[in-house]
Amino acid sequence: MSANSVSPHRRGRPPKDQTTPDAPRAKLLRTGVAILTEKGFSAIGIEEILASAQVPKGSFYHYFASKDAFGLALIDAYADYFARKLDKWFENEDRAPLQRLRDFITDARSGMARFDYRRGCLVGNLGQEMGVLPEPFRNRLNAVFQDWEVRTAKCLRAAQKAGEIPRGADCNRLAQFFWIGWEGAVLRAKLERRPDALDAFAKGFLAMIKSK
Repeated sequence: MSANSVSPHRRGRPPKDQTTPDAPRAKLLRTGVAILTEKGFSAIGIEEILASAQVPKGSFYHYFASKDAFGLALIDAYADYFARKLDKWFENEDRAPLQRLRDFITDARSGMARFDYRRGCLVGNLGQEMGVLPEPFRNRLNAVFQDWEVRTAKCLRAAQKAGEIPRGADCNRLAQFFWIGWEGAVLRAKLERRPDALDAFAKGFLAMIKSK
């Protein structure tokens, strides 16, 4: 099936509330996110997603004009999910700021271990495929990374205010460096099917920002 194929037919009438977990659109997005954290976008077909989600083809084209439109919706869904995850850890005022960052790292490491390091980051995976993806994906992916950097910089500034890292440190640049390194570590962990790269990067990053 072509990534740009569009069906003009709409079969049936979907439920009004598509936010419930068992609604077809929600199931397609949830299934698509799970598959794309493990496989490449260009390597999967709509049929695989439909079969896994147990959703008829007519429902797919009721909500998404094409595979590309579905891919963009998956980026948005993953971005929303991950923003909530970052806020959960980074805005937990019961923990010291750098401990919040450690908590996120621990949670992410546990998440990868739960799936035997076969699943990584959807945004990072798509970034690896950018040479064969439609151009609109580029801006959407860049925007997600920039959002993560903003949230991380806020946490680092809190650490700075608490005296955990030097006042002269550039938190925006440190946040950018964190995501460049973390995404590379996630990719290496998937490749090796073990957490060594995650642990090495986390240890190095935390040591670096304390000594600046």
